[in-house]
Amino acid sequence: MENDKEKNTAEFYERLKLELDNANTWPAEYLYKFIVPSVADNVERVEKAFDRMGAVIKTTKSKTGKFTSVSIDVTMHSSDDVISKYKEVSTIEGIVSL
Repeated sequence: MENDKEKNTAEFYERLKLELDNANTWPAEYLYKFIVPSVADNVERVEKAFDRMGAVIKTTKSKTGKFTSVSIDVTMHSSDDVISKYKEVSTIEGIVSL
């Protein structure tokens, strides 16, 4: 039996899939926005997840330098592909998806 967090996460991705499919004709441009703590290789790990996909990646450090925002504009082929990228980068400690 899954716990509440897993259930909420699954429901979130199900809703996101519906919204993505209603709003897009695939393939489509998709803009990911993340905020990550500016430590270790966090930004590099986000960038690496989109390597060789023709993505346009912009990074901006916060005023204090503690966080970095990462915007990724990329053509995705399906809502499942969009969601799999979110899941892939969700393992980065402290990452926030906007």
